[in-house]
Amino acid sequence: MKLENEFLCVEITEVGAEVTRIYDKTSDTEVLWNGDARFWKRHSPILFPNVGKTWNNSVSIDGMQYPTSQHGFARDTQFECVESAEDFIVFQMRSTEETKKLYPYDFELCISYRLNGKELDVEWRVKNCTEGKMYFTIGGHPAFAFAGKDEVKTDYCLGFPGKEKLDYLKIDLATGTGIPTPTYPMELKDGYHPLNEEMFEIDTFVFDESQIEEAWLCKKDGTPYVGVRCKDFPNFGIWSPAGAPFICLEPWCGRCDNYGFEGDISEKQNINCLTGGETFEKKYQIVVA
Repeated sequence: MKLENEFLCVEITEVGAEVTRIYDKTSDTEVLWNGDARFWKRHSPILFPNVGKTWNNSVSIDGMQYPTSQHGFARDTQFECVESAEDFIVFQMRSTEETKKLYPYDFELCISYRLNGKELDVEWRVKNCTEGKMYFTIGGHPAFAFAGKDEVKTDYCLGFPGKEKLDYLKIDLATGTGIPTPTYPMELKDGYHPLNEEMFEIDTFVFDESQIEEAWLCKKDGTPYVGVRCKDFPNFGIWSPAGAPFICLEPWCGRCDNYGFEGDISEKQNINCLTGGETFEKKYQIVVA
């Protein structure tokens, strides 16, 4: 399915309600990663009902253990298009008996996209259709392709407007869970941090405490290329596989488990909670310079 205006052409698939293409007409550039499976088969998956991995690939909910997969099941689930226009579209998925084997809640998840000039507004709406409380994390995972065919990471830098330093935590590579202490400084010069291959040997940079409200992939001279604006998001991830010609800028509401976490889902750091009938809403923007 397609959204289009004079600046951008955006394509979205009903599988995972995932954006699969962002084409910048003004620069004749494919901004979103093309899904080449040699590096990563996805483009910009929705992470729900869990961001990242849980300890031992399991989650405890009201005394019961449920199996989990990395980033949850929504990214591989068929959504239904429930509303559309030239510059606006809404996708919806609902819980089923199959999803309840993994996540025992009745819920409704809506993903909305709206084109606004050279911005793509992304909105998540999660409704708890269960009588009791419902817990979840949710996140975005857009991968932005380098503009030039032969460009590599050292041709780019990260930009964080107004920031002098950021603190990140590392992932335990064996389990995919977070090591909350110690944290490490990402030193910035005038708000920029240069990119290179070696920095991603730690896998993912994880930022807690709502540190990042705006992040950009820039040319190495600081010229903005594409960015994400995500006000009031508690967590953020930055990731790229070895040798891959793209960078993921990931706004999250919640993240992976901490290493060794075996508590109930309600005790998880940055968990979102909805009472019966309540709706969670969050919006971020992908901005093409």
